[in-house]
Amino acid sequence: MKYENVIVGSLETNCYIIYCEETLECAVMDPGAEPEKIFRAINENNLKPVVLINTHGHVDHIGANKDVKERYDIPLLIHSADVPMLKSILQSGLALFLGAKTSPPPDRLLEEGDEVKIGTSSLKAIHTPGHSPGSLCFIQDELLFSGDTLFCGGVGRTDLPGGSWDNMMDSIRNKILTLSDETLVLPGHGPHSTVGQERNMNPFIR
Repeated sequence: MKYENVIVGSLETNCYIIYCEETLECAVMDPGAEPEKIFRAINENNLKPVVLINTHGHVDHIGANKDVKERYDIPLLIHSADVPMLKSILQSGLALFLGAKTSPPPDRLLEEGDEVKIGTSSLKAIHTPGHSPGSLCFIQDELLFSGDTLFCGGVGRTDLPGGSWDNMMDSIRNKILTLSDETLVLPGHGPHSTVGQERNMNPFIR
């Protein structure tokens, strides 16, 4: 499985286009803004979108859900606990700033351990509440798409509605740090890292 990282929007969200080299089927993960930029990356790689995934429901990760879903007619997946965020008026001010559109409702709800098939491979969902109640990470071999749970040298903020520092630490320590040190961490913002680097160097979890 391969991926392209498209950085979108004023908050520089990492939108990942995750694809199967054999079939060229792909998932679009966290299309926060700038849909044309995402479409261009898909077209340049001759990819075939089959699924749209949100790691969580914050507006900078869902702002272009509507555009992507309408363009490719693919199912939208998110954890059940974050479904209310897709239309939350609490995000309306930031949505205006980011140029986000109201998201369509999900087609499938993901829970711990669910798999999302992409061509001949699949992503496994890991429920990592803390940044939001329904935050998800996704693992495939030694690739971890960590959403806004774990960053290079940082962790997701927990001061937004539904956030919990205790849940965040539990998710990181008991679900992410159990992975091998070589696992590549691909976060929702900023540069990539590895589980080993974060285990040893991240000041929030040492």
